[in-house]
Amino acid sequence: METVLQTFDLTIGYGTIGYGRTRRGSHVGIPRQTTVVAKGLNLHLRAGEMVCLLGPNGAGKSTLMRTLAGMQPPLEGRVEIAGQDVQTMAPAQLARLLAIVLTERIDAGNLSAFDLVTLGRHPYTDWMGRLRETDHAVVEKALKAVQAESLRWRPVNELSDGERQKVMIARALAQEPVVLLLDEPTAFLDLPRRVEIMAMLRELTRATRCAILLSTHDLDLALRSADRLWLLETGGIIHTGVPEELVLNGAFAAAFRSTGVEFDASQGVFRLQRPHCGTAIVYGEGLHAYWTMRALERLGFETCSSHVQSHNGHGVLEVHIVHHDGLYAWVISHGRERKVHTSLTDLIESLMQALSKEAK
Repeated sequence: METVLQTFDLTIGYGTIGYGRTRRGSHVGIPRQTTVVAKGLNLHLRAGEMVCLLGPNGAGKSTLMRTLAGMQPPLEGRVEIAGQDVQTMAPAQLARLLAIVLTERIDAGNLSAFDLVTLGRHPYTDWMGRLRETDHAVVEKALKAVQAESLRWRPVNELSDGERQKVMIARALAQEPVVLLLDEPTAFLDLPRRVEIMAMLRELTRATRCAILLSTHDLDLALRSADRLWLLETGGIIHTGVPEELVLNGAFAAAFRSTGVEFDASQGVFRLQRPHCGTAIVYGEGLHAYWTMRALERLGFETCSSHVQSHNGHGVLEVHIVHHDGLYAWVISHGRERKVHTSLTDLIESLMQALSKEAK
């Protein structure tokens, strides 16, 4: 695949500004020190792929995104888009190659969704911003690409967060970029809308051959959706590769290691570390068995299904899920004790009481 964005020995960071007085008494900004976030970065984006930029808070994801977009200069090295240095390109020229969607909500006033998307044509219009027939066609195509045709004449300030995000992405697409950068595009959305936006972005890479780089805290969605990950650790170390490879080599777990939280590579999820309170074997199948195991794990049990159990049953909690005429019951056996629960809530509350007594 064609490389459309590339960095060469890139060092990113920022300067701390202090204030001093001139001889005439006026205050001026004086650079005091430079903070390096990461250095020696040699990264690349390829046409038609979606890359997710991940990392813990404070690792420097926003600094990297702003540097790639030409919004702040690199401390060393350079960023090239389509073989051209971002820092030396004219703004209009850069806007034809790169578009960016930021986290911050913009005040669109009384603009309709259509009017806002037309602003994406600014690199192609004259100084008066007059739209030609071809510009209108590009705007319509962008609205269709994000499935926002029905929002065309709605005021932007009346749109939901999910609808507004679609329109902002359409505005970026109207620039016809080869690279699209998005900073936390799902930050204010509920889970269904986050899934929808990520699926839409993945489809856009295939349909437009645009390279998409997005920063996100949706780790599960990134693992499931991205073609590649850029995994930025605190301290400036960055790992790149397909999601599954970064899980297998331990880089993913290491980047997000935290007290009380661990990454379960076998399931691809983060789990809270809880005191171990025993082992439970669940006898049953389907969703009821799966969510029963999830509930038991939440309490601190190590769980396994009857199909993979390796215990002899001594001192182990056994949970049998019984199904008859559309009704479910949970029969638990612990040593010689046997109880029947008619709901999962009843089962969990009973176990919580028992564990509380043992703790005393």
